[in-house]
Amino acid sequence: MEKEKFNIVVFSGDMDKVLAAFILATTAASMGMETSMFFTFWGLNVLRKKKLTSGKNILQKMMNFMNQGGASRLSLSKFNMLGMGPAMMKVLMKQAKVPSIEEFIKTAKGLGVKLIACTTTFSFMGFEKDDFIDGIDSYAGAATFMGMACEGKVSYFI
Repeated sequence: MEKEKFNIVVFSGDMDKVLAAFILATTAASMGMETSMFFTFWGLNVLRKKKLTSGKNILQKMMNFMNQGGASRLSLSKFNMLGMGPAMMKVLMKQAKVPSIEEFIKTAKGLGVKLIACTTTFSFMGFEKDDFIDGIDSYAGAATFMGMACEGKVSYFI
């Protein structure tokens, strides 16, 4: 019998939204669903290494300087407070024994969740494959995600 499929588009780079995406993905995978996360636009920051700049031209370099990657650098969608909000959130998460995003990535990979980086965004933002963490399952475009969504039982956009 074929497994039910669950897909999430991770468009947001906000810490709280990314946490919600990983909670749903790891829950679905632990319930036996074939789970994929498609990271695009600001969501790609989750999969990026902590790196100052990348890009082939000045506009890409400026954009990537202002939008530095790394799962530990994500802001909150509300109450960011110049970085105090995420710091407070991380303390609350630790107190409640909620995994960090980096820990969620490892857990998701251990459960077989597929991490997919959007090649369209990847291309125009000027990213290279070495800008990203290890463990990305594939680099694919929107057509690939649409195929996955058509086969899936559930698809979310976060």
